[in-house]
Amino acid sequence: MVDTKNGFTEIIKKDRAKRERQEWRGTFIDYLEKVKKDPTIARLAHSRVYDMIMREGAEDIHALGDPHVKRLYGDEPVKVYDFFKDEFFGIERTLAQLVRYFHSASLHGEESRQVLYLMGPVGAGKSSLIEHLHRGLEKAEPIYAIDGCPMREEPLHLLPRHLRKEFEKMLDVHIEGDLCPVCRFRLKEEFDGRYEDVPVITADFSKRDRRGIGVVPPVDPNNQDTSVLIGSEDISKLDIYSEGDPRVLDLNGAFNVGNRGVVEFIEVFKNETEYLHSMITATQEKFVPAPGRHGTVYVDTCIVAHSNEAEWQKFKADHTNEAILDRIVVIKVPYNLRLSEEIKIYEKLLRHSDFRAHIAPHTLELASMFAILSRLEPTPKCDLMTKLRLYNGEEVVEKGTTLKINAKELQEAASREGMFGISTRFITKALDNALADSEEGINPINVREALITMVKQSELADDVRKHYLELLQDTLHKVYLEVLEKEITKAFVYSYEEQAETLFQNYLDHAEAYVNKTRVKDRDTREELQPDENFLKSVEEQIAIVGSAAEGFRQEVIAFLWAATRRGEKISYQSYEPLKEAIEKKLTSSVRDISRIITKSRTRDEEQTKKYDDLLKNLLERGYNEYSAEVVLKYAANNLWKD
Repeated sequence: MVDTKNGFTEIIKKDRAKRERQEWRGTFIDYLEKVKKDPTIARLAHSRVYDMIMREGAEDIHALGDPHVKRLYGDEPVKVYDFFKDEFFGIERTLAQLVRYFHSASLHGEESRQVLYLMGPVGAGKSSLIEHLHRGLEKAEPIYAIDGCPMREEPLHLLPRHLRKEFEKMLDVHIEGDLCPVCRFRLKEEFDGRYEDVPVITADFSKRDRRGIGVVPPVDPNNQDTSVLIGSEDISKLDIYSEGDPRVLDLNGAFNVGNRGVVEFIEVFKNETEYLHSMITATQEKFVPAPGRHGTVYVDTCIVAHSNEAEWQKFKADHTNEAILDRIVVIKVPYNLRLSEEIKIYEKLLRHSDFRAHIAPHTLELASMFAILSRLEPTPKCDLMTKLRLYNGEEVVEKGTTLKINAKELQEAASREGMFGISTRFITKALDNALADSEEGINPINVREALITMVKQSELADDVRKHYLELLQDTLHKVYLEVLEKEITKAFVYSYEEQAETLFQNYLDHAEAYVNKTRVKDRDTREELQPDENFLKSVEEQIAIVGSAAEGFRQEVIAFLWAATRRGEKISYQSYEPLKEAIEKKLTSSVRDISRIITKSRTRDEEQTKKYDDLLKNLLERGYNEYSAEVVLKYAANNLWKD
């Protein structure tokens, strides 16, 4: 107990010491010395956000060495930013646009005077992206601000304009902006114009305390009050000070709060158009009107807005909004379209929740497939399931040949993909519903049933509901049966990987001998034999390679693997996708009959019971619990290997 108490105390002491080290107080002259040593402390809001992102690091996505990425992006230069890496998945291009905006704005380009607008479907992550920027600012190093300023403004505003050019050269900084009315009054009245004596302190960012992070929710059109944006006058002080005295100002509007940081507009186009003009003035002119008769107030902030596509299209269709449209940088935030990344989204959500139930293998995969299939547009080049696999960077094999369909071309031909379909929230609710019906855990079967029930109960157009049910009841039913058959095969076949590798090596030996018109040397007896064409055919026919096509396929396999060997790549049965599929199907077919007997027999003899127990044990080792293993085996018995 004593140790625990000391541990608590130690954590508190370390945190307090860290905060005290970050706190600083001095005069404006002292601050100038600090800027001289490190000009970055005087950077503007967009530069601060950009530096915050880049400080975490970034790398080219191809450097990760994932062959799926190479197939998906080709030679397209795409970066992965560590700042976003563990929170956002499958939207690399969106994140690249976001970072590009802040980079351009940090260079004082035109984008520094434009609103960043995120547009996408519900649940795509628009709010989460902005929230992540908020959290980043809260963790960032404190800024330096004029002590007592209601807007924590940049101390360099104290410099008179006629001296700024000279100080910019001395400090190697860009100085822009003016003192707020309150600080202007204090400089004159309290410090008699001696700006070098004005105290400067450090100030951190806090969303809850409204420091550097302002949030503007949609406002009732019948009751729009600009004080939400620019603050107001404190009526109680009008008895003490005159109406024109800056001391009556209460600069607590979103723009005042978000000075030096970020101002977020939630569902921005739910506001009246007139209400948005102050937003445009703030970003374009970097000034907003002060409450009452106090002129204008300079603001240095990143204005970020978001809404769904329908609201954007409605706003854009009104030609009277052209002035606002010209000052907006639009970034689409679509749903993710990569299967592997969609699975990571649900793994993250479950990790951050109180969800502690067992999740059977392929459960999240099946749910993710449904989500992505619902977001895809049909194409004459392939079916939706093939498209899903291509978008995941997989090699898709048909009749022994890898499909030569370019994923990027498919994406370019379907510009609205990812802007419609099932949201992550819908899938998460289905996982919760499946668990409510089965406390032993969730599996692909009960999650699919939960999704079917939810689709039937949802307020959807008839054609959309019909499409979703077809995906769940037909497409994904067949896909899962294929997955399940392979899963049971791997659990049933002792040392599946070794047997697949042996089959692969044997195929190579005989195919190479066939292609080169030589003989095969038996690995055990060292006897030289003719290549076994029957064996080669038994593998090839698994992927519909028959007749005259067989010779060309064997030549392709040997050529591919020979080239891979020259590149120094390690060769395995998984190296060449068509041959991998053929080997896996051959192993599956070799145990199909016995698997049928084991899973469907109600009365098993001693040998069958032992094999069934071994199968169950292997499934447990592959990530199932007893309940989910029994469920999938029963499902397989009812749906696979039918008479």
